[in-house]
Amino acid sequence: MNICFCCPVVQGYGLTETCGGGTLADAHDLSTGTVGPPLTCCEILLEEWKEAGYSPNNEKPQGEILIGGKNVALGYFKNDEKTKEDFVYRNNKRYFATGDIGEFREDGSLKIIDRKKDLLKLAHGEYISLGKVETNILTNHGVETVCAYGDSSKDYLVALVVPERKYLKKLAEELGVGSEDVEELCKDRKVVEAVLKEIQSHVSGKLQRVEIPKQILLCPEPWTPASGLVTEALKLKRKAIEKAFKEDIERLYS
Repeated sequence: MNICFCCPVVQGYGLTETCGGGTLADAHDLSTGTVGPPLTCCEILLEEWKEAGYSPNNEKPQGEILIGGKNVALGYFKNDEKTKEDFVYRNNKRYFATGDIGEFREDGSLKIIDRKKDLLKLAHGEYISLGKVETNILTNHGVETVCAYGDSSKDYLVALVVPERKYLKKLAEELGVGSEDVEELCKDRKVVEAVLKEIQSHVSGKLQRVEIPKQILLCPEPWTPASGLVTEALKLKRKAIEKAFKEDIERLYS
């Protein structure tokens, strides 16, 4: 981006609840994967999350990011319950619990490595990062949108996939499936199995075996903010997706 726009571009990290403030990388720092050190107005704690193995005592300090300082909001307007949940006290100081998992590097800069709500514990006892699974699947040119889903009582993941339409039609043609109707193609067993096989092959070597979905549902309609399945920033609304595709998900696990 520095080269394309011919201007300095720096990366930072912050939230609405911290008035946008959190961390900011130096303008001359050309390293990647970091959001920079804490701003002078902020104090950042990494809180241990034993179940997932994140601890400030790890070789690389890790944990849920808590942000304190005068820039942190007083709470949510007329929502005391949510305020008590997200704004916490540690060592007699007030912090906002971000829900993000961070890691401090040797130079004092922060790296965002996961999202607490995106971590799922399957029946085998290991934690799976749904965000990591989705990020790797999205590098496949045939996938437009994907939502990984796991049932904690099961030992494998499933995925809801919105396929890229041109890719889907080309694949159907190669498989000898006559229809060009996207909705019909998304229900065709031969097409579904081919897409699943392609995804599994694509992420093999990038994900652990337990992280690779064993079943998928192809969704013919794009997910837009109007559909209620993603935010304006196109982030997944997991609860809404789970509710909308409840019966389909149950079939994937049957």
